[in-house]
Amino acid sequence: MDLTHNFIVLTCLLFLHPLKVEKVSAKVLEETYRKWVQYKEDCFNTIRNESLPQTGLFCNRTFDRYACWPDTPAGVMINISCPFYLPWYDKVSQGVVRRRCGYDGHWEREDNGQVWRDMTQCEEEKEVASQELWFKQLMVSFRMLYTVGYSLSLFTLITALIILLSFRKLHCTRNYIHANLFLSFILRAVAVIVKDTMLEHHWGREIMKPTDVSEMLSHQAAVGCRIAQVIMQYCVLANHYWFFGEAIYLYSVLIASVFIDSNKYLLYIYLGWGTPLLFVVPWVVAKMLKENKECWAVNENMNYWWIIRFPVLLASLINFLIFMKILKVIFSKLRASNPTHYTDYKLRQVFSAFV
Repeated sequence: MDLTHNFIVLTCLLFLHPLKVEKVSAKVLEETYRKWVQYKEDCFNTIRNESLPQTGLFCNRTFDRYACWPDTPAGVMINISCPFYLPWYDKVSQGVVRRRCGYDGHWEREDNGQVWRDMTQCEEEKEVASQELWFKQLMVSFRMLYTVGYSLSLFTLITALIILLSFRKLHCTRNYIHANLFLSFILRAVAVIVKDTMLEHHWGREIMKPTDVSEMLSHQAAVGCRIAQVIMQYCVLANHYWFFGEAIYLYSVLIASVFIDSNKYLLYIYLGWGTPLLFVVPWVVAKMLKENKECWAVNENMNYWWIIRFPVLLASLINFLIFMKILKVIFSKLRASNPTHYTDYKLRQVFSAFV
């Protein structure tokens, strides 16, 4: 019997239900499979190397795809430690799984013909399982909520982008920067939705047949999921750096008068769309070489995570300082001027863009 079919049996055993297999995460699935293969190989080595009993009837050693059973004298109940590959093994490490060897030298069977086995001590606690189910349902509700939010944002942002690009009177450096910021928001929302969809498609499906397991653990599934993850991280960084571009433009108009000419618009393009590549590419290389697992969504070594998070925090900090400076200038000019006769064009331009 091939490994794929064995793993289907393993998964069924893990969740202790003959007809329904619960959804499992990619990390648990892959880790459990790896440990199960190791457990099975250790068992087969033991079966091959142990000597046979010298006298009397006994039930033959075997591996039933759940636990490894030694030769057992007739009429004896054998206790085996819970298998270490179980995801909840830490909670049941002191428990045992039981089999009974019949007086005829055959493993006792149930009425349906299956070999009898008592593994109640190795099952996950019902209270813990119910808590995990509640948490899972909460996360599903949370994901639905932010998916609806992203969808509404997509509609409004696309509408705003169309308006900005449709009227020639609105074509200027300031509105070009706005348009790119809106576009970065759109791409970020699309990337998050696509990434979640791929995660659900590849890792959230129910295991019903052997091909489901092979697809979930296939290289193609992982590559597609990782590409979606990379695009999402790039869009998140681009979104923050277009915010940074907005801050620089406001600062230039009000205070420094740099990067303000129309021929400097290309510099904003480099900043918003080019800067994220300086951080995403090293992060991809680090993931490929050091943490090439699953969808790259798990950060076992936080040093690699900081490659793409430090520039976000840095840009956010600089944005905050610039906005505080702009607010200080705006309020100081408002106090120094008569609001009813306010004619400072640059200040009004900055104030409208700031809002």
